[in-house]
Amino acid sequence: MTLSDHSLRQIDEESIDSLSEDAVRALAVKLLKDLKEARERLNRNSRNSSVPPGSEAPWDKGSKDSDDEEDDTDALLDPEGMTESDSDSSEEDSEAHPEEPSQTQATEKNESARKPGKQPGAQGFGRVENIPLHGHEHHHPDSCALCGQAFSEQTGTAYTAFDQLDIQWGDAQRPGIAVFNIRHVYYEIDCQCGHTNREAPCRQPEDELLERVELSQWRLVGSGLAALIVCLFYRIRLSRQRIREFLRDWLGITLGVGTINKVIHESGRAALPVEEELVEELRQSILTHVDETSWHERIQLLWLWVFVSANVIVYWIAHRTEELIKNVFGEQEYKGWLMSDGYKVYRQFLKRLRCWAHLVRKARGLAESLDKRSQAFGKKTLDLLHTLMDAVKDARKKPPDRPISQLYREQLEEYRHTCERIEEAAPAGKARALAVEMLNDWDVIFTILDNPHLPLTNNEAERALRHCVILRKISHGTKTHQGSRIFAILASVIETCRLRGRSPWRYLEAVIAAGRAGLPVPALPVAA
Repeated sequence: MTLSDHSLRQIDEESIDSLSEDAVRALAVKLLKDLKEARERLNRNSRNSSVPPGSEAPWDKGSKDSDDEEDDTDALLDPEGMTESDSDSSEEDSEAHPEEPSQTQATEKNESARKPGKQPGAQGFGRVENIPLHGHEHHHPDSCALCGQAFSEQTGTAYTAFDQLDIQWGDAQRPGIAVFNIRHVYYEIDCQCGHTNREAPCRQPEDELLERVELSQWRLVGSGLAALIVCLFYRIRLSRQRIREFLRDWLGITLGVGTINKVIHESGRAALPVEEELVEELRQSILTHVDETSWHERIQLLWLWVFVSANVIVYWIAHRTEELIKNVFGEQEYKGWLMSDGYKVYRQFLKRLRCWAHLVRKARGLAESLDKRSQAFGKKTLDLLHTLMDAVKDARKKPPDRPISQLYREQLEEYRHTCERIEEAAPAGKARALAVEMLNDWDVIFTILDNPHLPLTNNEAERALRHCVILRKISHGTKTHQGSRIFAILASVIETCRLRGRSPWRYLEAVIAAGRAGLPVPALPVAA
């Protein structure tokens, strides 16, 4: 490269305007040289460099940028290309050394040798269906890339095309799903300045977070059909093979398992920018429910986290550590209420709530214990919690004259002394564990008495995990880190739309179409 990154950072329109005409011309020559070198690097493939063939798109493997040329090796081995003197010398050598094969025999052996890969005339494994076309969509250049002249007439020569399958959504006036096939045709136009302009399908650069997940307009599966595949995968919980079977039997579309998997991953990459909007809304919420459940990524044990606010649901698959909490809420202190269980990483939040459903279940377990002391402590805890829960529910209907904590001060003090006695005297067991838990989170547990408008349970987060737990039991988790990332992104977008009373599939269709075209991601739909 002629210009370094340090020099490019300093070049802008103002610096160019300050140069003389000769200096601008010299700079343009340098930029042109660097641009050509950069394009040559981008155009490297398995035929002109050491780039592995597996990294190329299927439609790029069979095409060539230059005209077909004869192989020099084949020309050297062609017997018809030999001169008469060469033939005579070959015959003389053959007579002089009868035990050695002649040059002609060696040539025939080389020609009959099997070359690697698919042989000419062999049956391939490509698509065999000839789906009828339902229309054409033409793509022409708008202006010249060199001189900037606008093209008024949509003329030119078609140089490439591809077919795309998509669906028409049903409604009350037109129920059902219809499949249509559109051929996208791309044109090139010769400008008066001599420059040839081509309109090409938009292809997004690789993403560092999601490697080998291509986002492009050149796709067999349209954005609407892609949203349907994501619905079958996430909401209906079908495997890739079952999705393939459904599309073939019900819609007459035959797609490979690999294509279906690429569609799901591509949809997740298109929805990746939505995650920033979800996190920002989560940080601004006044109440967040958080919960986690185990999740297997192949043989590694991870955790599926969920954060639920009034209008946002966000999922992550990561380790069960404090690092994720800090990444979600950022460096600044979260100003809202956090509803959680008793996991210790949540203790850093000052405005925290404890789920009483967990405490009730533990107290009920002790009440059903065979140990008399544990049974008595469980019944006492259960009675106190039920009494206070009824008081909170009544306070929501009619606010009391005094805070609930003052109305039940004596009962709370007596119960606290009971927990302290069990902590000191009782041996290690469930009774002592519950007593220690109540004492450690005493203020957090009973802060609801002074704020009866807040929730008593963490039901919102547990319900948000329910469908994911069912899917986990069917699929046994994910196989790769990329698959975990894609699942969490799609689940966040889909469940947020459902929480807002909007169709996630229509929104996901718009997100995929915008991502393929390189456009900004559409804003999340507002609550209905």
